[in-house]
Amino acid sequence: MTVQEMAASCRRPDKDVERAARARWDSIAKPLRGLGFLEDAVVKICALTGDPDCPLGPRAVTVFCADNGVVAQGVTQTGQEITALVAENMTKGQASICHMAAHAGARVFPVDVGMVREVPRMSPLCRSHGRGTGDITQGPAMSRREAESCIEDGYRAARTLAEEQGYRLLAAGEMGIGNTTTSSAVASVLLGEPPEELTGRGAGLSAEGLRRKVAVIRQAIGKNRPDPADPVDVLAKVGGFDLAAMTGFYLGASASGVPVILDGFISVTAALAACRIAPEAVSAMLASHSSRERGSQAVLDELGLAPIIIAGLCLGEGTGAVTMMPMLDMAAAVYRGMSTFGEIHMEAYQPLE
Repeated sequence: MTVQEMAASCRRPDKDVERAARARWDSIAKPLRGLGFLEDAVVKICALTGDPDCPLGPRAVTVFCADNGVVAQGVTQTGQEITALVAENMTKGQASICHMAAHAGARVFPVDVGMVREVPRMSPLCRSHGRGTGDITQGPAMSRREAESCIEDGYRAARTLAEEQGYRLLAAGEMGIGNTTTSSAVASVLLGEPPEELTGRGAGLSAEGLRRKVAVIRQAIGKNRPDPADPVDVLAKVGGFDLAAMTGFYLGASASGVPVILDGFISVTAALAACRIAPEAVSAMLASHSSRERGSQAVLDELGLAPIIIAGLCLGEGTGAVTMMPMLDMAAAVYRGMSTFGEIHMEAYQPLE
């Protein structure tokens, strides 16, 4: 399946259901828009799914695990062995995302889309596209064909979860040492902003380490000269297997008419790439939080998405996305079950200018 075909499959929201869901909120006996962005999220889910009851389950989070050759440039505090270690913990139910997802009622699917070390018992939803990407300071992360293959894999994973396994709420996370570097590079190119404006400390760099990271990103962009008008070219040249697969995952969720919750900086950068491929894909996306990584809010602003949570989160793995799931449950409980103004014989609130 081509990237163009994936883009063409993205679904538009049902405007009639959207209006009905908004009218339902406005009829409930509480202050108008009192639940803020949570009300907007419920309306968006109803419109995308075409279901005014706001389906929220079953739910799944797919964690895309991959390694990045740019780690050779000293841009991280730890080595690539940590990617496989955390991925292995996911298969045992011991990673942060596993504990948090269990409380949120979500199943975790860790997938190897390109780790250096193979880990047994990873989910077969996606396949590995290589033992880590190339060092982007020396050349492209991957070929264009590899990038397109990764995008298609992520797309098919989302459609499999939604259409074959019946999941009605999806989320994407990632695990890969060095991927805040690749994400900063991709965001810098797509937004047309200098790397220093979008690059953070990742898992914990010193001030000197951060300066080196920015210099490495500048070098990578200069070496590869990615085309900002071609998001697949950007992913191939300065991105990663995880970013490309997540990009496809967001397109697949949109095509299936299933909402997908974004996580942190890496996740939203992949979402930006997806929306540059298919602008309609944003209709499936819900922003969970604004990561502590420097570029996160800038990317969310470009997407026109408002985060629900402001908590200084910077863990990755999809943890911010699953944190939002119980909040959606609470909002939906009010939306579905609370009495209307008419039912309690109370004069309805009127919007004030």
